[in-house]
Amino acid sequence: MRPLNLRQALARPGFLLSAWPWRAAGYLLSSAPVGIVVLVVLLLGVAVGGALAVFLIGLPLLAVQAFAGLPVAALERRRLRLVDRRPAPTPHVEPVKPGLKAWGRTRLREPATWRELGHTLAFATLLWPLDLLAAALALGVPLALISTPVLMATVGGGEEVRVLKTWLATSWPEAFGAAAAGVPLLAVGGYVLGVVAWGRAELTRMLVAPPEEPGERVEELVRSRVRLVDAFEAERRRIERDLHDGAQQRLVALTMTLGLARLDAPPGPLAGQLAKAHDEAGKALEELRELIRGIHPKVLADHGLGAAVADAADRSAVPVDVAVDLPGRLPEAVESAGYFVVREALANIGKHSGATRAEVAGRYEDGRLAIEVRDDGRGGAEAGKGSGLTGLADRVSVLDGRISLSSPPGGPTLLRVEIPCEWTERFA
Repeated sequence: MRPLNLRQALARPGFLLSAWPWRAAGYLLSSAPVGIVVLVVLLLGVAVGGALAVFLIGLPLLAVQAFAGLPVAALERRRLRLVDRRPAPTPHVEPVKPGLKAWGRTRLREPATWRELGHTLAFATLLWPLDLLAAALALGVPLALISTPVLMATVGGGEEVRVLKTWLATSWPEAFGAAAAGVPLLAVGGYVLGVVAWGRAELTRMLVAPPEEPGERVEELVRSRVRLVDAFEAERRRIERDLHDGAQQRLVALTMTLGLARLDAPPGPLAGQLAKAHDEAGKALEELRELIRGIHPKVLADHGLGAAVADAADRSAVPVDVAVDLPGRLPEAVESAGYFVVREALANIGKHSGATRAEVAGRYEDGRLAIEVRDDGRGGAEAGKGSGLTGLADRVSVLDGRISLSSPPGGPTLLRVEIPCEWTERFA
C-alpha cells in the first residue's frame, strides 16, 4: 500500500530513494514565497486601513482583515497535498441563507474563521522563516560540503576554498574529505526534512482542516435537515402551483365545455352521456382541489397558519372552535408542519374519536409555536397505532420540535405541538 503521508513514508526503509524527501523539501521551501506575499498583503491592508480610518473609509478595510485567514487556509489545504494525500476538507459550513450578509455572519460566528486568522498571522511572521531555516540547514550544509571540490577547482583556483565560511581547505584531500562527510549528512538531512515537514503539516492540518468534532457534525446534520425540509416545502409549493394553474384550469374549462354541450344537446342518449361526462368532470375537479389542499393549501401560503387552520376547521366533520392568535408570519416549514398536524388531528377526530366537538388553540410563546388540539371523544388514541401522527412527529422533530399526546380511556384527548421558531413578519 502506498504511503498516504510523510509519517507513513518515514517508517519505510526506502524513504530516501522515494519522492517523499523532495516533496518535503518542496513543501518547506514553498512556504517562503507564500509567507512573504501574505505578510506584505497584511501589512498593506493594516497600513491603508489605519491611514483611512480617520475618514471612516478605512474601517471596513480593517474589518475585512478578520477574513484574511480564509484564502490563506484554502491555499494551505492545497499545499498539504505535497506531503499528505489524506483529504483536507474545509471546516466551514454553508450559510443557511444566500447572500453576502448571511455568509459574513456565519463566518464570524465560526471558530474555524478565527483559527485560520491565527494561523495566517503565525504563518506570515514565524512559520515560513522557520520552514526556510530548516530547509537551508538540512539541504544547504550537506550540499555545501559535497560541492567543496568543485568550488576549489573553480573559485579557489585549485589551491584553497573556504568551507561553510568557517574552515579553510588548502589541499585536495581536505576538499574530498569534506565532500565525503557531506554525503551521510545529506541522508540525515533528508530525514530531517521529512520530520520537520511532517510536523509542520500536522500543525497546519490541526488549524485549517481539523477533524470534525461530534458536536459540529450534529450541528451540520441539523442544518442539512432544515435545508431538506425547506427544499421539500418549496417542491410542494411548486407542485401545488402547477396543479392549480395547469391541470385545475383545464378541468374547469372541460367542465364548462361539457356543461354547454349538455345544454345544447337534444334529448336522447347523447344528452345522457354528456350529463354523465359533465358530472364525472365535476367530481374529478373536486378531487383535484382536495388534492391541491392536501399538498399545500393556497390559503396557508397567502394568509398564514391562522387562516389555514380556520379553513381546515370549516371543512371538519366535527364542529371546531378555533382560537389561534398569531400576529404575524412564521417560517414556511413551521407553518406547514403546524397546519398538517392540525389537519391530521381533525381527520382522526372525525374518523375515530366519536367526539361531538373539538377545539384548536395556537399561540407563540417563549420563541416557540404552540398548538393544542382537544376533543371530547372517547379517548384511547395512541400515536403509533395507525393514527397518522408518527410521520407528523418525524416531520416536527426535523424542526427540533416535539409532539405530545394525552388520551386516557374515556377522554378527553389532547394533542400538543411545540416548534421553536422566529417571526419572519410581524403584522401591525
